[in-house]
Amino acid sequence: MAQDETGTDVVISPTGWVAEQARLYEESGGTEGTTIPGPMSAPCLLLDYQGRNSGKWRRTVLIYDRDGDDYLIVASKGGADQHPEWYLNLEANPDVRLRVETERFAARAETLSPEEKARVWPHLVEIFPPYADYQKKTERDIPVVRLTRIKG
Repeated sequence: MAQDETGTDVVISPTGWVAEQARLYEESGGTEGTTIPGPMSAPCLLLDYQGRNSGKWRRTVLIYDRDGDDYLIVASKGGADQHPEWYLNLEANPDVRLRVETERFAARAETLSPEEKARVWPHLVEIFPPYADYQKKTERDIPVVRLTRIKG
């Protein structure tokens, strides 16, 4: 369990490497842990979202891309046939909090339309090539989510 900048308890992902990276990212104030471990070095952000059943705030680490001022994340779950839990939670409650490097801010999540996804997908695959294989592994259409900063 961790706390965000407001003192709210946040449950960190139970996946070992994700939990470790989330702790490093947050405890360093966004100066460490900002890329995925390994040779690909894709940029990562921290996503805090509210559980659709529990109402608890949860945190995970996700690869991202930019689209103008917005951030894009991919609900790939490694090409599994079901959506990741974080994505199901965003569908239920699209108001989230992000840490992108040293900056923390509120954002709103929205799943891209098929046309928008087609436009951004090639660059997402360029940033993280396994996405192409993940899509081939599953019959589900892997969603891409736009995170738009909430002004104010």
